[in-house]
Amino acid sequence: MNWMACSIGSKRKIKRISNTVRNCVKYLVLVILLCGSSLAFAQRQVFARARWISPAFAEDSLHRPCLVFKKGFSAGKKLKNATLAITALGLYEARLNGHRIGDAYFTPGWTSYATRLQYQQYDITKLLTADNMLKVTVGEGWYRGKFRGAKERDNYGSAAGLLAVIRLLYRDGSVAYINTDHSWICTTGPIRYSEFYDGELFDSNVKMQKWRAVKISDHTKNILVPSEAPPVKQHERFKPVRIIETPKGEQVVDFGQNMAGWVRLIISGRKGDTVRLAHGELLDKAGNFYNGNLRTAKAVDIYVLNGKPQVLEPHFTYHGFRYVKVTGFKATKNNCTAVALYSNLKPTGTFECSDPLINRLQKNIEWSLKSNFLEVPTDCPQRSERLGWTGDAQVFAATASFLMDTQTFYTRWLKDLAAEQSVDGSLPKQIPSVYPYQTNTYGIAGWGDAATIVPWTVYRCYGNTSILRQQYASMKSWLHYIGTKSKDGLWTEGGYGDWYAPGANTDIGLIDQCYWANSTQLLLNTASVLRQEADLEIFKNQLAAIKQAFVKTYVRPDGHLTADTQTAYVLALQFDLLPDHLRAKAIARLVELIHENNDHLATGFLGTPYLLPVLSRFGYSALAYTLLNQQTCPSWLYPVKMGATTIWERWDAIRPDSTIQEVSFNHYSYGAVGQWLYENVAGIKAGSPGYRTVIIKPEIGGGLTWAKASYQSRYGLIRSAWQVEGGHVIMQVSLPKHTTAVVYVPGKAPVKLKSGNYEFHGILNRLQK
Repeated sequence: MNWMACSIGSKRKIKRISNTVRNCVKYLVLVILLCGSSLAFAQRQVFARARWISPAFAEDSLHRPCLVFKKGFSAGKKLKNATLAITALGLYEARLNGHRIGDAYFTPGWTSYATRLQYQQYDITKLLTADNMLKVTVGEGWYRGKFRGAKERDNYGSAAGLLAVIRLLYRDGSVAYINTDHSWICTTGPIRYSEFYDGELFDSNVKMQKWRAVKISDHTKNILVPSEAPPVKQHERFKPVRIIETPKGEQVVDFGQNMAGWVRLIISGRKGDTVRLAHGELLDKAGNFYNGNLRTAKAVDIYVLNGKPQVLEPHFTYHGFRYVKVTGFKATKNNCTAVALYSNLKPTGTFECSDPLINRLQKNIEWSLKSNFLEVPTDCPQRSERLGWTGDAQVFAATASFLMDTQTFYTRWLKDLAAEQSVDGSLPKQIPSVYPYQTNTYGIAGWGDAATIVPWTVYRCYGNTSILRQQYASMKSWLHYIGTKSKDGLWTEGGYGDWYAPGANTDIGLIDQCYWANSTQLLLNTASVLRQEADLEIFKNQLAAIKQAFVKTYVRPDGHLTADTQTAYVLALQFDLLPDHLRAKAIARLVELIHENNDHLATGFLGTPYLLPVLSRFGYSALAYTLLNQQTCPSWLYPVKMGATTIWERWDAIRPDSTIQEVSFNHYSYGAVGQWLYENVAGIKAGSPGYRTVIIKPEIGGGLTWAKASYQSRYGLIRSAWQVEGGHVIMQVSLPKHTTAVVYVPGKAPVKLKSGNYEFHGILNRLQK
């Protein structure tokens, strides 16, 4: 008997589920057709006469220099305005009369290219003269560059392409168009190669000659969509904090902060001189430059100088680095600058407390977000990976949404998730996917569940039901997939488990069941919000059956779990798998396990985000603070004490003896603790979606004497601050217009408030002092 028959208990209900799934699929197809037709219509209007163009000559098979397309034209009559609409198969950088168009990088962006390719539009009125020259350089990028773990080429297509149109609106009301067509010409330029993993070679002495004809490509325009999320831009700049000569005699620049970006040089040298910049995150224990964790990525930018003063920086690559090994010139604090690159998201949250180590942890979380929010939520910015891992994305989504306005960023990424979803509802482990369909890596618990967790997180944060409507069919399809893979009420798919947990392995089947329950609960919540009444009873019955099977299979007679690990108890409690009478035993055993581990955590990617929230929820805030404050491995503050400026992929990425493990040192997953800092330390929680109602309930403790946080909600700025003075605490709260809050003042009854600024005086209990 399959799971659905077991859980529903009647053929009639099985039929209802089948009909629901069938209707869901029909609805999804209808939405795709309607959206596709409307988008196709819109792009036909923008690019009605433009044609895809590609070089008509054969490209170098080893290193493909970046292509340059150009078109000269006259502005003609007096202009009112001019716009450029443009996209590429690859990455593009457009220049009009020598001036760079726009300040975005890595355009047109990274999406599921088979179904969705973005285009951008720019106002170019002020760049036009009587006679004009438009040049567009097209790089390899994600579309056809060396990418994936093994650096395969042509993952989405083998031919570069350009599609563009300039619309000239004259003062007399007439309109003219300059389209990509057979009249354009093409050559290769000074960027001799540019790859995300390996870096860029720029030869300043290469002249763009031998302009040749282009050919018309039949690549579809029906997949085009306007840009939907903030683009990548340049942000913070860092001067060297020191320039050292290593024991090996190498010149290394330390910029003081691990980041994603590149180095800008202001340099003069002899014509033909070559400058090399190798990027790395660390110095080894001997003090030498280290890049052994980059796998097959070279991460080297090379410049051939032209004998004149130059300002040089890459165009179509970026690196994860703090240190740069320099050869070919003398680095100074004036001639080199590190430039941080990330998607242009608006900062929304601040957090600070009396402990400088926790403040540094908060900064590390922020920098791992910035370093990995580059077009899509990636796992790391430095090695030959940099992929949109779904598991990493879902565990960090709540923290990210405190720090930055992520609504459009995740909304676009979730569209790609739905586009990549298979017909059976399974999901690849990375979005966008660059790997062929592999059944063993589709449908992994904790990774595929990004389909339900991220939409619900975005809704809870911003209160906009459109994200739930957009993703509802995808969410249902994911749950349908799990149901088809389950047997006797259990999902035992296999997968990655609690990735990089330092303790004992947690049974993957138990993890599967926990995440199945959580996704079902979130789908039940979503159906309620969207008033999908026909689905509610079905999901309620499914959830009850999942929990019943969990207790029967994974709970021992003594009330303990069959997997006696911190993560097992954390997930079971967080996702409410246990009936009320078993929860006390479960939390007690979790506390015992923590004490048995010398008051240290033993959780990995899936257990860590919920560890402190579960302890707080069940009355163990003091123990949660104990874990937060630990400074020996494994802990959040151990990397801080070891000099980290971002979050590490592993708790022991650098061992206590300073030996280095070949992992990422810029990986935001363990930074999910940031949610607890905002919600529990500072005490800012959403009482309802979008923070229309707010709960202010700080947990005083951990030896902190003060903490404060702010969050820019859709209604305005929310602030919470507290300070301990003797046995008392002073709280300050600010609420924006059109919001209400319930404020919990220590030692006093909760207070209901409307918008305004408030101060309260509370009394601490013995554990809080």
